Amino acid sequence: MKNIFFLLLILPLSSCTDHEMGWFIISPNNLEGATNLKFLLSGLTTTIYISLISIIISMILGLVVAIPSLAKNKFLTYINIGYVEIVRAVPLLVLILWIYYGLPIMTGISFSPFISGIIALAISESAFQAEIFRAGINSIKKAQWEAGSSLGLNFFKRLRLVILPQAIKNILPAIGNQFVYVLKMSSLVSIIGIGDLTRKANELVVTTYRPLEIYTFLILEYLILILIVSFFVRKLEKNLKKD
Repeated sequence: MKNIFFLLLILPLSSCTDHEMGWFIISPNNLEGATNLKFLLSGLTTTIYISLISIIISMILGLVVAIPSLAKNKFLTYINIGYVEIVRAVPLLVLILWIYYGLPIMTGISFSPFISGIIALAISESAFQAEIFRAGINSIKKAQWEAGSSLGLNFFKRLRLVILPQAIKNILPAIGNQFVYVLKMSSLVSIIGIGDLTRKANELVVTTYRPLEIYTFLILEYLILILIVSFFVRKLEKNLKKD
């Protein structure tokens, strides 16, 4: 096991023997490195904003899509299945390009790169959120629905006041995983010019010709960001379990 770990560690280093390492390019100890670091980190807020807004919208849209699957009407159930299957079949990158470039041609309605990225991420993620909500709601015992009905609550009040609070506790880990997924997939919006972490790294690579150092730092940025998000999701999950 130790030998395998050593090989995995030494292989990337040995492959870089022809590349003179230039970590000074992102070192805070010199003016150029500090400037480059500031430039790379300037995309952090954009990545966080676009991911956070997208996941919130996708959760709302996913819940709306999941509700018809609870009905006994087969037509409404087919609407849910059709939406989920179609959206999941479209690659996110293709959806981003279509909304930004294709939608204006088709409808005459155009959006800024930032809004286009959010729309694409939210639509793509909503299909997964719909399945998460559907599974979470179906995991609640039928007696809970009946208890809400005995109190004189209509369907939507039962869903909002009785079922969803319990379902959210069950699906919180899945929602947290999807937030991490959206954070990673948000890197694709850089293709339409959004100044996120990936876009900033690509621009700096073009000017410095140091892809190894810059993309390594980019990996660390996403790694730290995702570890922080995962920590807070687990903490929230524990607090909900205590309640």
